[in-house]
Amino acid sequence: MSSRIDDLQKRKEEALHAGSERSVQRQHEKGKMLARERIDVLLDPGSFHELDMLSRHRAHEVGLPERPYTDGVITGWGTVEGRKVFVFSQDFTVFGGALGEVFAEKIHKVMDLAESVGAPMIGLNDGAGARIQEGVVSLASYGGIFRRNVKASGVIPQISVVLGPCAGGAVYSPAMTDFIFMVRESSHMFITGPDVVKTVTGEDVSLEELGGAMSHASKSGVATFVADDEQAVLEDVRYLLSFLPANNLDAPPAVECTDDPDRPCDALSTFMPDSSNMPYDMKSVIGEVVDDGEFLEYHASFGGSIVCGFARIDGHPVGVVGNQPMMLAGVLNIDASEKAARFVRFCDAFNLPLLTFVDVPGFLPGVDQEHGGIIRHGAKLLYAYCEATVPRIQVITRKAYGGAYVVMDSKSVGSDISLAWPSAELAVMGPQGAVEILNRRELQQAADPIAKRDELVEEYTERYANPYVAAERGYVDDVIDPVETRRKVVQGFRMLRSKRESLPKRKHGNVPL
Repeated sequence: MSSRIDDLQKRKEEALHAGSERSVQRQHEKGKMLARERIDVLLDPGSFHELDMLSRHRAHEVGLPERPYTDGVITGWGTVEGRKVFVFSQDFTVFGGALGEVFAEKIHKVMDLAESVGAPMIGLNDGAGARIQEGVVSLASYGGIFRRNVKASGVIPQISVVLGPCAGGAVYSPAMTDFIFMVRESSHMFITGPDVVKTVTGEDVSLEELGGAMSHASKSGVATFVADDEQAVLEDVRYLLSFLPANNLDAPPAVECTDDPDRPCDALSTFMPDSSNMPYDMKSVIGEVVDDGEFLEYHASFGGSIVCGFARIDGHPVGVVGNQPMMLAGVLNIDASEKAARFVRFCDAFNLPLLTFVDVPGFLPGVDQEHGGIIRHGAKLLYAYCEATVPRIQVITRKAYGGAYVVMDSKSVGSDISLAWPSAELAVMGPQGAVEILNRRELQQAADPIAKRDELVEEYTERYANPYVAAERGYVDDVIDPVETRRKVVQGFRMLRSKRESLPKRKHGNVPL
């Protein structure tokens, strides 16, 4: 028996060092960790349980004489802050992290386990795509991963961490997960690389510009979070998990609240600028209201006219959405609408209550926006809010104009509680535009059109640009002193904690994609 134990230990030792010394050295020279080192940073010490450590490829006749153990991917489960998670980590030192049949079977198995036991699935991606030698088998194996991504969507949180190249068909699995993390200068995602782009279109573009972390964070909206190095990005994944439930049937993880639930938001009493055209930072408002000012921003570099992210209220995780007056006056455009819609749908799928701060002058006008489909993209956000069954509280801080007000979780689309500050302005459009339309003939006939317009604007503002008409009709539940915002929000979510609402039975709705 001892000889067999020795043989087992020898095989496992080979699996632990499956990559050649040269490959390991090159990985470290690039400033990148090895697949197992990444798992050690991500998971709690000593918690990792590996699956299929002794798996090897079966492609004997396709130019792959070497058969290293693990076949280029490490899979298993462990814990993050004591909570169970599943993980796969692609190993670039073995076949360049390229996916073959056995490689994919290992990922299929761990994804199936994650879904069946109801725990988050985390993929650490660092590979060269499909294993060319295994041909169509590799392509079919990718299909199995994609199908499982979709099956698990809305059931367990799925997180992709891109730590090296991710190209061709390999990008679609991360694209279908809930969050994508990337590292500056070392993570790259693209369907076709710079050489192919130049050959086909004549465009000369660098690898970083085409598919780097900041390109995907700020332009394409593919990357959700970006960090400076691998250590930081893996710590960010751990931080994100602290806000998320294990699955769609569990409540998000509550913690003891160390921030007084009745704390007055004194800074908000003088926060609003005197002029409604002056910007302010909505993130400062959010920081005043949520527990300890702690806010994890989602897609921070994309769709900047709206802010989304995770926070806690009274110790309970919530999703926060707010128009950002610092960027394009807080309008809803294509990028902002799509970003917020995906965030709202994630929160609803995983039982995270929604807190929405409203200061929206409307949708962004322009030929590019109209031809780019602002109607369809804006409808995504409207659809997401209308579909959401989690507790929802709306706080109108200032402008709430036109259809954009309705879209931003208004009472009419299902918000449970709608609060407004005295500075709130609820109207079909801003006073200037309204007067130009309603009083066009009067202005044309006036001796002094400018003075007359100013008079009419002031009259319209006094009559309509306030929250009281909406409060009279019940479209706003309460007009509050900004200082009371945290207390009112805390009490509202406490009341809504037992909310139960279900949608009509159907296969699924038809989102305006």
